[in-house]
Amino acid sequence: MSASTGRGTSLATRLTRVGVADVPRAERLLTDAALLSVDPDVVEHVVDGLREVGDPDEALLAVAKVAGAVRRDPELSGLLREVLADDGPARRRLLALTGASPAIGNTLAAHPANLRVVADPTPGTAVAAHEVRAELLRAVEADPDAAVPVAGIAGTPGIDAMRRAYRTRLLRIAATDLTADDPLSRLPGVGAALADLAAAALEASLALARADLEDEGRGVRLAVIGMGKAGGRELNYVSDVDVVYVAEPVDGTPEDEAMITGARLAAGLARACCAPAGEPALWPVDAALRPEGKDGPLVRTLASHRAYYERWAKTWEFQALLKARPLAGDVELGRAYVDTVGPFVWSAVQRENFVEDSQAMRRRVEAHVPRAEADRQLKLGVGGLRDVEFTVQLLQLVHGRADETIRSPSTLTALAALAAGGYVGREHAAQLAVCYRWMRTMEHRIQLHRLQRTHLVPTSEADLRRLARTMGMRAEGPEGLLDRWRATRREVRRLHEELFYRPLLPATARLSTAEAALAPEAARARLAAIGYRDPAGAVRHIAALTDGVSRRASIQRQLLPVMLGWFADGADPDGGLLAFRRLSDQLGTTHWYLKLLRDSGTAAHRLAQVLSTSRYVADALRRSPESVTWLDDDAELVPRSAERLAGEADAVLRRASEPVPAVTALRALRRRELARTAVADVLGVTTVVRASQSLTVAADAVLAGTLRVAEADARAAAGLEESPTRLLVVAMGRLGGREMAYSSDADVLFVHDPVPGADGKVAQDFAVAVATRVRQLLGAVGPEPSLSVDADLRPEGRNGPLARSFDAHVEYYQRWSSPWESQALLRARPVAGDHALGERFIALIDPLRYPVGGLDAATEREIRRIKARVEAERLPRGVEPSRHLKLGRGGISDVEWTAQLLQLQHAHAVPGLRTTSTLDALDAARDAGLIAADDTAVLREAWLLASRVRDANVLWTGRAEGAHADVLPHDRTALAGVARVLGHPPGSGAMLEETYLRTARRARAVVERVFYG
Repeated sequence: MSASTGRGTSLATRLTRVGVADVPRAERLLTDAALLSVDPDVVEHVVDGLREVGDPDEALLAVAKVAGAVRRDPELSGLLREVLADDGPARRRLLALTGASPAIGNTLAAHPANLRVVADPTPGTAVAAHEVRAELLRAVEADPDAAVPVAGIAGTPGIDAMRRAYRTRLLRIAATDLTADDPLSRLPGVGAALADLAAAALEASLALARADLEDEGRGVRLAVIGMGKAGGRELNYVSDVDVVYVAEPVDGTPEDEAMITGARLAAGLARACCAPAGEPALWPVDAALRPEGKDGPLVRTLASHRAYYERWAKTWEFQALLKARPLAGDVELGRAYVDTVGPFVWSAVQRENFVEDSQAMRRRVEAHVPRAEADRQLKLGVGGLRDVEFTVQLLQLVHGRADETIRSPSTLTALAALAAGGYVGREHAAQLAVCYRWMRTMEHRIQLHRLQRTHLVPTSEADLRRLARTMGMRAEGPEGLLDRWRATRREVRRLHEELFYRPLLPATARLSTAEAALAPEAARARLAAIGYRDPAGAVRHIAALTDGVSRRASIQRQLLPVMLGWFADGADPDGGLLAFRRLSDQLGTTHWYLKLLRDSGTAAHRLAQVLSTSRYVADALRRSPESVTWLDDDAELVPRSAERLAGEADAVLRRASEPVPAVTALRALRRRELARTAVADVLGVTTVVRASQSLTVAADAVLAGTLRVAEADARAAAGLEESPTRLLVVAMGRLGGREMAYSSDADVLFVHDPVPGADGKVAQDFAVAVATRVRQLLGAVGPEPSLSVDADLRPEGRNGPLARSFDAHVEYYQRWSSPWESQALLRARPVAGDHALGERFIALIDPLRYPVGGLDAATEREIRRIKARVEAERLPRGVEPSRHLKLGRGGISDVEWTAQLLQLQHAHAVPGLRTTSTLDALDAARDAGLIAADDTAVLREAWLLASRVRDANVLWTGRAEGAHADVLPHDRTALAGVARVLGHPPGSGAMLEETYLRTARRARAVVERVFYG
């Protein structure tokens, strides 16, 4: 043959371009006498067609072999010539088959009559199962219409005939598969066709087994039940076919004799499929999934099967039965078997630890994958096919007892049904389906190569190149194939872990069928039993959330059976359910809300916890429903830094043009942070100190932003371009100490310093106007929570001007300052306004709050006198001193006054005492030896507990205003609610009360000794 072709390009170049690896061998094959005798123009007919096949070298070799096999058969050689010359589907099928599978090429060479199948455009998929069955029964000369078909050809000839017919049909399926424009879409049809072909082979093998018995096994009815992929109609090209045998004696035949005959038929069936014969074996017939496994009898009666599943079956056996389907033999008996085991399958979820056992089984399967194969395992490894299958099956078993629409034995069909029913998100289901189809297609291509059972991704460059080409990834090549394989594994593993380990699954499994189905009477009885005060009202809420056929109602029907129990774990299940209904009414139509609750590992449980524990949080989430997303991510519950909130506030003010909307946006920012802190508080992912600091940071940001707004507003009102004075807001009290509570006001001082040349009266009026405007903007009733700005700690209290100049403060503190004012200044902290003025103010007050030499005896007596007067006069009438959290004995005030006295006495000499924080001051006093470590621990414990209970009062009731926040409740219900907010178990109200009173008594004893001396 010439080294060049009529196209002006050498043959070697053309072969290289289409992907031939061994060009010299290919050139020799194209000059093969047999091939040229069949098609003298084989180069022009074949070479370009090799471009799209998996292995061009193997395809060319197979074509040459087939040509050699048909050269003396005029009909077949003519057919081969037509196929090669036809620039259409027939040639494409031939080259696709031989390029993907040398095994198929060898089969064609051994049985060249199958060229007729290659030339025939009839598809191998979507063929009725009964037609395939009839085809294989006729191959062994059995009557497809007979009630009990018996082969007319016995022994090895019959087995070979059956196997040839099987491979002829397999050839047609593979041709359809390999030439599909979209093999992923064709995959389910291919799996179903292979399963139907396996069932037909089992039927023909059973006919052969009958032919080997003298009485043809007429004394027994035998049904072959398909399990695994055969049962699910999603079989591979080469796979064990998992079966279970069920038998019944025909009338008049003793049962033991029938079982012996049935076992002989089952053994004969297996031999026909996999024992040595003239034609290669098909695949192993595996009956290991039968009751008792390999230790149990091969054949059992239906009653024996039922007894086993009632008494001894393990969890995994019910999962295996999910795919049970009659494949061959007695159809009526097969259906009876499926009807018998079905109820066991769909009630198995109620077995103890069912979900946990299923999850453990998946982990065991992974653990048994050899380490050397772990990254190549397509089936059993991490992110492999089993991840998808186990996920789908577990969801089916958990939810399928109440929903028959998701009971399909087919993985892809079941996945689609789970998505349609709202059990899996549509996006997740679509991603899983694509990944599963892609991996199953790759599995098929790997098995087709040698027609051998394997689930390992190859490692050699040549094998990977062939695999990439058969997967339609010729351009991407081996690296592209491996990249997609790794990405697919990662995606599958992510979705598997998200769905397979959902907390909802074990919780749902523990419910009874009636509870899971939310039947009204069962629901009412359950609600009453687990602590709902108004079960009838709760049932109405449930009906409102679950009625209808919408996707929203479907997901609610999954969530509520479990969430009802979670609500009951809180102090107010009725309130929690009502809050959930209101929130769901607001968010139910959004794309993310119910999906988050269903798919998240924590969100649904956390939402139930906070709604049934805290009315404050329930109201906060209702006002800011998007905050529900925080429940899925602890990072979202971390307090925002001062810098971040300042940046957000600055962005708000840059966009604003009117003062009221601007401050409303700032108040909304604070409301968001209040909600974030409250959610973290109730969930126990923050401490009282961190919560107080978070609340303080939010207040700081709002004060700083509002000061900017008020100053600009005052300038505009006065017609000024520049402010006549520098402004400063000084935080006092708990705000200054960074110890804000949910119910705290913002105690402040307003300080100003006129700019050089400014009129003093103008500056004073301007500062008062700004201070007044700050209080108005933050305290006004509006859509966002107010922040009461209290300036009563200013010089002269309410009798003094709202804002005072720096010089006036200098004069006042030098001439008229009282001991209580020095004590109040211990908390002073510049929070907004002019930084330099803040530094000057701190320098001014430091000598007052940290007096050189400490306090004289008269001042100490005065401070103690004031404290005693506060206890006597400010305690609300009718409140027991031991129960007032702030002013009562051993309460917050006791601890703070003690710490502050130590600061006034010793801060001049102990730098650590120069802090606005109560706890830091106590620690510094302890470290300096000013107070015993045990006493410090007692005071810290009392302050922390009182602060926590004070916050818990607000979180439980939902009311930040009013005196209730400062009192340990007497009411048993309220006390129990506060205890639950604090994280105590149900029924802990009395324990909390006892703990608080004991802690306060111990703290008061320390105060009497340390403070009063």
